[in-house]
Amino acid sequence: MCLGVPGKVLSVEMRDDGMAMGRVSFGGVVKEVCLAYTPDVLVGEYVIVHVGFAISKVDEAEAQEVFRFLAQMDELGELEIETAP
Repeated sequence: MCLGVPGKVLSVEMRDDGMAMGRVSFGGVVKEVCLAYTPDVLVGEYVIVHVGFAISKVDEAEAQEVFRFLAQMDELGELEIETAP
């Protein structure tokens, strides 16, 4: 099942090739994410991420609601497995 997962933007950087990238925390699991589709996102804001791309901004309350819903569905474990080194 493909779905977008909310995450909190920890840092934003512009690469030499002009691509906006950021470190995003998914409940403690941190991944590098492409921010090209959300160029106005700031550190501390939340984004919905799908296959490594932030596709939209979302407020914190909605992000927390999605995390509660995923926890009820027991889908957060899948996120941790995919991000394990």
